[in-house]
Amino acid sequence: MTFDNSKTIISFRIKLFVATVLFLVYIVLTYVAKLFKFPLLGLSDIVWTIIFIGLWLFIAFIPMFLNYQFVFFSDDGENIVFRYFYAGIVGGKKNTIEINKRTFSGYKTETKLFGLNVSLILFQKINNGIAKYPPIYISALSREQRVKVYKSLSQYFPGV
Repeated sequence: MTFDNSKTIISFRIKLFVATVLFLVYIVLTYVAKLFKFPLLGLSDIVWTIIFIGLWLFIAFIPMFLNYQFVFFSDDGENIVFRYFYAGIVGGKKNTIEINKRTFSGYKTETKLFGLNVSLILFQKINNGIAKYPPIYISALSREQRVKVYKSLSQYFPGV
């Protein structure tokens, strides 16, 4: 089975682009063209600008706060493969974890922020014991994709 969450990541990028365009249109129409008459709904132009900046910052930084990552998963062939990188404004380096199915030693999930931030930690048997990989944040995966990952990993190490 192979899948990724590219549609989710693209959706976040499109939302950020739309929010940026709308914010810039507001700035141009308010401060350059002076088309809006203030106070609008009892609020001044500075208050409206602060509100729009806050909304833009929320949309822009929510992927960073929730650790949204692009995640590619494949268990076809001899190895379990995860490819991932941060999907926020400032992208991180691309990471890959490949574990042979025979040496896979289980996984653990952790949730934070009331279940909004979900991470997956993989374990692998090595000569001196068990290696623990850094967490892969699967918050941006849909619920169905998470269930598929858990079922797939459980079939290679049913002790989880």
